Amino acid sequence: MLEFYANQGIVLETTCPHTPQQNGVVERKHRHLLETARALRFEANLPIKFWGECILTATYLINRLPSEVIGNKTPFEILYNQKPNYDFLKVFGCLVYYRNTDTKGDKFEVRGRPGVFVGYPRGTKGYKIYDAKHGKIVVSRDVKFIEKIFPFASVKENNEEEIFKFPKNLEDFDEPSNQNSSPMEETNEPTQEKSPTAQEEGNEDERSPSQSPPSSNQNVSNEDVDGPDNEEQSQQFEQNGTNENFEDMGIDNMVGLESAGAGSNNAESSAPTRESRNKSQPKHLMDFIVQLPRSVDHARPTTNNESSTVHPLANFISYEKFSNSHKAYMMAIDSNHEPKYFAQAVKNEHWRQAMKDEIQALEENGTWSLEELPKGKRTIDSKWVYKIKYKPNGEIERYKARLVAKGYTQMEGIDYHETFAPVAKLVTVRTLLAIATKRSWLIHQLDVNNAFLHGDLDEEIYMKVPEGFSKEDDTRVCKLKKSLYGLKQASRNWYKKFTLALIEIGFKQTQMDHSLFIYKDGDVCVTALIYVDDVIIAGNNIEKIQKTKNYLHAKFSIKDLGVLKYFLGIEVTRTRKGLVLTQRKYILDILDDCGLQGCRPSNFPMEQGLKLDKDNGEPKIDESQYRRLIGRLLYLQATQPDVAYAVNILSHFVSDPRQVHMDTATRVLRYLKATPGQGILLPYDGGTNLRSKKQSVVSRSSAEAEYRAMATTVSEILWMRWLLNELDVKQNGPTPLFCDNQAARHIANNPVFHERTKHVEMDCYFVRERVESQEIQPMNIHTKLQIADLFTKALGAQQFRSLLDKLGVLNLHAPT
Repeated sequence: MLEFYANQGIVLETTCPHTPQQNGVVERKHRHLLETARALRFEANLPIKFWGECILTATYLINRLPSEVIGNKTPFEILYNQKPNYDFLKVFGCLVYYRNTDTKGDKFEVRGRPGVFVGYPRGTKGYKIYDAKHGKIVVSRDVKFIEKIFPFASVKENNEEEIFKFPKNLEDFDEPSNQNSSPMEETNEPTQEKSPTAQEEGNEDERSPSQSPPSSNQNVSNEDVDGPDNEEQSQQFEQNGTNENFEDMGIDNMVGLESAGAGSNNAESSAPTRESRNKSQPKHLMDFIVQLPRSVDHARPTTNNESSTVHPLANFISYEKFSNSHKAYMMAIDSNHEPKYFAQAVKNEHWRQAMKDEIQALEENGTWSLEELPKGKRTIDSKWVYKIKYKPNGEIERYKARLVAKGYTQMEGIDYHETFAPVAKLVTVRTLLAIATKRSWLIHQLDVNNAFLHGDLDEEIYMKVPEGFSKEDDTRVCKLKKSLYGLKQASRNWYKKFTLALIEIGFKQTQMDHSLFIYKDGDVCVTALIYVDDVIIAGNNIEKIQKTKNYLHAKFSIKDLGVLKYFLGIEVTRTRKGLVLTQRKYILDILDDCGLQGCRPSNFPMEQGLKLDKDNGEPKIDESQYRRLIGRLLYLQATQPDVAYAVNILSHFVSDPRQVHMDTATRVLRYLKATPGQGILLPYDGGTNLRSKKQSVVSRSSAEAEYRAMATTVSEILWMRWLLNELDVKQNGPTPLFCDNQAARHIANNPVFHERTKHVEMDCYFVRERVESQEIQPMNIHTKLQIADLFTKALGAQQFRSLLDKLGVLNLHAPT
């Protein structure tokens, strides 16, 4: 820490021993925390072992309450420059029912389990629930709150033993004699001001040193409170914090238990037997860590950077190697979140204004006209999509609300005809960036304002009035005159218009990738790569680049985002060695949605020698959850080829996933937890075209299988040679094709092994033709040095790391 202070220009001053008066500001804040925590505990009548959760919740609430010291603003608003959201705040210590996900396919299993609300978790969008029956703290999104009932309030206050000795089950509690005795229900509701999803403040888990630790028999150990199960981690946060699937069970059945007297006697008599058992944590919970209330061990020195999470993300990701401006940009895209629903956005002033601006822009553009719906015609619906746009320095440029038509309700032949429109291949993106970096070109990024609205619409389409702008007495609908985001034909219409605009100023469309345009005039070379409404412009002449920007702005209205930093969810960082492509934020978002930010990391994405079957007798799991996870991991291969094989194998089971498949996918996430900042270095010998594909035919020998793979690779090599030729990168000789199978190389070089290969398709023999034409040169490589093995098998530790280094994979965010 001393080195950190010195680097940051911080002077560290310490107080004398036993002189708290020298640190009055901190001591006063400790008092504030303890007073709030005591109020929470006494109101809910929680046992003292939950003092840690009371402190955390008090900190969470104080950071979101106005203070006169800072001009009646909240600490949250000062830190994040936005008002906190109060919609999801609930009464601490009240009775809740959270969704039971451990049904194991039993449709008659209870849908909700009772528990006690004990706070707000860090890094997860949900609520912390203490399940007394199962003796664990879980995190769940789908929770129904009974804010007038406090399960611990039934314990008699004059019986100190009952107050500090928490029963094993909720059955040991009496029903509250007066359910309306809580003064909480008389308090006013907080102001309903809505902002983007609230962020967690740092250091909220710090305990006050003046808090006396509870006795040893009052601590909550890992044996008494298990970590939350993976199925109970929230993936999506709804502001009302409830789940409509929960049935209304009635207050009389919420406790649903036997009389208190019998329950207390049973618990008291069975306590010695239960305490004498050898307790161990369930194996399925070994990967999950929960924040537990614990006492401070005064026998050992404490540090300020201690965390209640055993494996915090700070141990695996660092920002020390980046410039201050780049740090600001990364922190900005991390700290701001966009709402997902209209009901969330409409409560925030920024998003309300953004929706008004979008409607105004659409009307000024003549996108529609309000008309009565003709007989025999049908309408399509629309929805709002929200996005925060950033400046190059990380500051928020504007809040963008985009109106998107629900094109999936269109009917082919009536509402649309042709739909195809090319987008930039990731191979082309990596290749262009590698060439631009090698040649020290300028690389800039543009964003076209309302790109799809520039396309002309030929079909007759009617759309309902957008949500939030309809009137009850107005039955008119929107007759679309121009393309709108979400329509089947919108991307095609926009692409045609953008192509014509670039051709008018001398750009030529490449044949290898129709989304890539090149301008050449002597030594001047400028390229434009389009992916829907995002454009990358790279070239060696700043004047031509600026002229192209000005022309596109006059034609379509664009935003100049400056130097390329963030494209399609890929973070681009320029170093002395070249460009590094990472998906750090994308990985952190996946871990956050899956509730695995505190999981134990793994050194490898898949265990070597692991065999997965489709039907192994294990129970089925939620298919939609598994498919969504695999789909997100598939896109991650754009910058992290080290997970390609594992994701490829897991994608075989999306139609019928089992628990073992989800466990294996969880291991991939645990590996990503250890390497969130890992990416590909460009330029490098390789790393631009990365892919593997399962062969659709059965090969009779390994030589035949390798030869078929060579044929597929030759196709990619030829395409790459032609693309590089269009980018004015000349090929002076044949492209080496490394193969570790001697027989396959012989077949490619000579017409040998006729008896063993006469059944192979004729198109495979074009490999030999390309070898004879000096375009391809098969070369030998040792099996342990074959980089392609990363995509075809699970490797051991040494070979795995060695091949990643050869491929150009590095981790800029690795802690030093």
